[in-house]
Amino acid sequence: MKRYSSIIHIVAVACACLLFTGCQTGPGAGPIPANAGHLLVSRVANFGSDLSLVLSVDGKDVGSFTEGRNYDGYLSAGQHRITARVDPNRTGARPGRKTLTVQAGQTYSYTAAWSGGNLVLVRNQ
Repeated sequence: MKRYSSIIHIVAVACACLLFTGCQTGPGAGPIPANAGHLLVSRVANFGSDLSLVLSVDGKDVGSFTEGRNYDGYLSAGQHRITARVDPNRTGARPGRKTLTVQAGQTYSYTAAWSGGNLVLVRNQ
């Protein structure tokens, strides 16, 4: 009986470790970096179920977001170029671009939306 309870104890500890490891899943998870601002970018509801939103910061892709997924991360204080594009781009839609001057401790929230067949980044209030 002692061996059986030891196995249960080991399995329980392993499950707990997996659970706590899985809690930190996105760029926004964990401690807030010093001298940084918070950036949130979501997809508009009618973005398209077979399309991904690809987000770049300063020319580097930070993620590809399918239906129900959003970007949640931190940027160092200073000026940054945010670009949102669609993948696959079957219609030749132009990407949405914003130049953002980040201030430490501030939150910046945008929605990637369609405007005239192109993407735009709309600032949320």
